[in-house]
Amino acid sequence: MEKIIVLDFGGQYKQLIARRVRENHVYCEIHPYTTPLEKLKEMNPKGIILTGGPDSVYLEDSLSYDPKLFELGIPVLGICYGAQLMAYLLKGEVKTAPVSEYGHTEVHADTEKSVLLHDWKETSTVWMSHTDYIAKAPEGFTVTAHTQVCPVAAMENPEKKLYAVQFHPEVVHTEEGQKLFHSFVYDICHCAGDWKMDSFVETSVQELRKKIGNGKVLCALSGGVDSSVCAVLLSKAVGKQLTCVFVDHGLLRKDEGDEVEAVFGPNGPYELNFVRVNAQDYFYEKLKGVSDPEQKRKIIGAEFINVFEKEAKKIGKVDFLAQGTIYPDVVESGIGKGAVIKSHHNVGGLPDHVDFKEIVEPLRTLFKDEVRQVGLELGIPGKLVFRQPFPGPGLGIRIVGEVTAEKVRIVQEADAIFRQELEKAGVDTGKGQFFAALSNMRSVGVMGDHRTYDYAVVLRGVLTSDFMTAEAANLDWKLLQTCMNRIINEVKGVNRVMYDLTSKPPGTIELE
Repeated sequence: MEKIIVLDFGGQYKQLIARRVRENHVYCEIHPYTTPLEKLKEMNPKGIILTGGPDSVYLEDSLSYDPKLFELGIPVLGICYGAQLMAYLLKGEVKTAPVSEYGHTEVHADTEKSVLLHDWKETSTVWMSHTDYIAKAPEGFTVTAHTQVCPVAAMENPEKKLYAVQFHPEVVHTEEGQKLFHSFVYDICHCAGDWKMDSFVETSVQELRKKIGNGKVLCALSGGVDSSVCAVLLSKAVGKQLTCVFVDHGLLRKDEGDEVEAVFGPNGPYELNFVRVNAQDYFYEKLKGVSDPEQKRKIIGAEFINVFEKEAKKIGKVDFLAQGTIYPDVVESGIGKGAVIKSHHNVGGLPDHVDFKEIVEPLRTLFKDEVRQVGLELGIPGKLVFRQPFPGPGLGIRIVGEVTAEKVRIVQEADAIFRQELEKAGVDTGKGQFFAALSNMRSVGVMGDHRTYDYAVVLRGVLTSDFMTAEAANLDWKLLQTCMNRIINEVKGVNRVMYDLTSKPPGTIELE
């Protein structure tokens, strides 16, 4: 399978780079800058992209790479720090810019000289984010774009298949960004563009059958999009060799446990063994007194594994544990130099005490929208495929502070009202994520003639295609007022309702 490799130098947009390549139907993976050159060659990539990063390339301790990379004959595209690193290692000049550029910037492209930017408008808007710049391109390079203060906004050496841009083509703010990736992937790397979800399903089913053989598989089924698609893919591959254990940890949305059982249980359409474990009290006890969000995530993740291990012993020997891990989970849990944004309970391998041969994660390389495409290819009903995403730790990270049964009740009821009103209003929730969360704030209110001292519910709605970046949904004011009135009147323990306007970044989609 043809692939493009993204070498990560700590850039915040590395996930978007991979997404832009995949949108061109070419498979793309992110690897750390510490990946040895020989291992990189063994991957046999059609092209390599160097990401941005926070360092200055000319400092003694800044991140670097083997200059022989540029002698492999494999097309290389440097972006921001990656562009500066290419220039620096090839004896160009990189200096502190006299004027830094951040945000929307007008760039002028020399389209007649450029292979990479040949179909761009001569003047367009790009997204800049740099304090250093390439003061002089290396020998053999042609400067193909500039801004008012940046003399080398793009440079190219087609003979050696080396290309670099100072701006970020992967973000939506760069008008012609998708054209750049299309040119790199097809005109420069000569990819066939055969990365499609139907081929992914066929290949994955074959690989799962080969790997699992006659073994038994235990699937961590939450009922969310990721684990549901994972379960149906495994069902298609190995049928009754699969046992899906659904743990109702008491942190699900209202009535969700029964809904999951209706779809995947014995009366459902799928060939698999379904086991429901009601472990609400067990999880509440484990979370008692815990308020730190990372600690909550880790406790929930560890106890999930413990519950699965107990179920595995009940049903006999189990060879594989299947999880609905997806690529953003992997990236946000830390890859290469990337910061750990938040721990995902289904990332990081098995603890020593768990008695399984290994983990099976058939969706580990996919972004959320790709997972949905796989679900449709598998024939899963659209209502399930496009249902609201739900985090593995569930309401545990939608309740700020300690988790209690009473707080779970409050957020479940508030969330149900919010979703009901969104549906009545015809809001397309399939384009993002919409939910209610519970803050840890209590404040004075007046209800009737009585003073109250109750909690504040936070409503959150974000629009996103890849869940790596997101913007707050611009919901109708009357809709929000209706939700506020219903929640305060119908949910005991709440006297305030707020709407979260924070985008991602700087926030995350979930509150914790």
